[in-house]
Amino acid sequence: MTTKRSPEPFAWLLFSAGGMVAALLVPVLLLLFGIAFPLGLLSAPDHAYLASVVSHPITLLVLFGLCVLALLHWAHRFRYTLYDGLQLKKYGVPITICCYGGAIVGSVVAAVVLLRAL
Repeated sequence: MTTKRSPEPFAWLLFSAGGMVAALLVPVLLLLFGIAFPLGLLSAPDHAYLASVVSHPITLLVLFGLCVLALLHWAHRFRYTLYDGLQLKKYGVPITICCYGGAIVGSVVAAVVLLRAL
């Protein structure tokens, strides 16, 4: 007897990884670039230094991973909000396609933007 395997565990893995990465990295970036540097609490790095850091392949990979995992976290959470929270189960397939498709499109846009930094 063959059993059909669901991709659900993989989706939950990406959901939890995206939540963890977003919870650890986004607040630090917001604190630095949204509060500490603009208010002068810390001396802001100059443009040349930031450009050299962002153009490094490891930094690009980390930023890309942050974007992709955060988008997949959003897609999974939004899908279940619509599907279970709002009881839109009859629209399960279009909701899934729109949510995860939006995450994929956002990931491609993030890749293009980050590759232009090279």
